[in-house]
Amino acid sequence: MGRAGRPTVAIELSEDERATLERWARRHSSSQALATRCRIVLAVAQGVTNLEAAAQLGISRATVAKWRHRFAADRLEGLVDAPRPGAARTIGDEIIEAVVVETLETAPKDATHWSTRSMAERHGISRQSVSEIWRAFGLKPWRQEEFKVSPDPELIEKVRDIVGLYLNPPVAAAVFAVDEKPQIQALNRSAPTLPMLPTTPAKATHDYIRNGTIDLFAALEIATGKVITDLRPSHTSAEFVRFLDKIDAEVPADLDVHVVLDNLSTHKTPAVHEWLLRHQRFHFHFTPTYGSWMNLVERWFSALTTKKLQRSAHRSVKALTADIRAWVETWNEDPKPFVWHKSADEILQRLAGYCRAINK
Repeated sequence: MGRAGRPTVAIELSEDERATLERWARRHSSSQALATRCRIVLAVAQGVTNLEAAAQLGISRATVAKWRHRFAADRLEGLVDAPRPGAARTIGDEIIEAVVVETLETAPKDATHWSTRSMAERHGISRQSVSEIWRAFGLKPWRQEEFKVSPDPELIEKVRDIVGLYLNPPVAAAVFAVDEKPQIQALNRSAPTLPMLPTTPAKATHDYIRNGTIDLFAALEIATGKVITDLRPSHTSAEFVRFLDKIDAEVPADLDVHVVLDNLSTHKTPAVHEWLLRHQRFHFHFTPTYGSWMNLVERWFSALTTKKLQRSAHRSVKALTADIRAWVETWNEDPKPFVWHKSADEILQRLAGYCRAINK
């Protein structure tokens, strides 16, 4: 005996209904749910059973039965979702468009950018509404990022060269990102720092006492994240050559050494050129002008600053030196390499997009 259930309703389509269903099913702006419902009706209109339509479309038989009966009762309107319950929207599309356009293209008379308060007063809406509109469109007028377009005539070649070293390093070679962090100050707060307590952050005085400076040379090995460092009283060309000697001593003799570094004058003196002639396995790769962001050792310097130096206090250069060396030793116990993700083409395409935007 067959199982009882809702009787199958025959579906017959007019030419207009069929054309509309086919258009909704294939247009890109339709939701996937609406497109599936249209395909269900088109399928059952050919006389197939609910089970056959379900197998054809890869859905359940219950879903086919639901939308067959919904279409039979309400035709095309039955396929569209009914409005969900909730408060009616009080802000019209015109106001939303005006808020977005004015945020992007204008500024108030007394400021460089709009605030939620000033924009709300202008349009007679709440600050929360302005905030929600900005959030929906990804607008943050209070933020401004800095940049500098490199005027280097060899910009493209240098970008491809350095990114190539990061993403596809040469065989039988070690790649290092090298730079100096000059004038690291041994700073001591003018009063002891109050420790953090529940509900209360640590408190430190805004003023400090300077107790001298030290220069840090660092070479970050791209493959492993290990760092070779040297602390010197200055960062002259002679000190840089001594640091190159240290890298040379620590890298196995059978490996070539590729060094990424910036265009600092101390990297290009006659003494450095003479050193390179005596050490043929070393190869320098210079970042573009104003392109030190491409040097991965800058990311390591940032970690050193935020994790150690920024909130430390030192009464002498000797204490500062010991603190930096201890931090470096801890880092090298379990080094973490910084992974480069952007290809050279992605970098250059983004730069080209910016140039097009400012030269319209």
